[in-house]
Amino acid sequence: MIALNEYFDGAVKSLGYNNNGKSTVGVIAPGEYEFGTSTHEVMYIVEGEMQVWLPGEDVWKTYETGAQFEVEADSSFKVKVTVHVAYHCKYGL
Repeated sequence: MIALNEYFDGAVKSLGYNNNGKSTVGVIAPGEYEFGTSTHEVMYIVEGEMQVWLPGEDVWKTYETGAQFEVEADSSFKVKVTVHVAYHCKYGL
């Protein structure tokens, strides 16, 4: 089954699926957002660039096409996006 997820008034949309674990693929429109996590997440940047403020960090870090970052369960992270970003997120790894 494929689930449609929509956040921030449609500025972030993804398709969720299970394939040896939960994953989503999606697009983030330009803007600033804060996401909460309930499980460990690994975010892969498929296309574009985003600045990310991860828990415990004191600076924004830029992630570009081909990069990835991890976020622990039960935390939150912030992103700044200036161009549309395509991503693939894997949960609970």
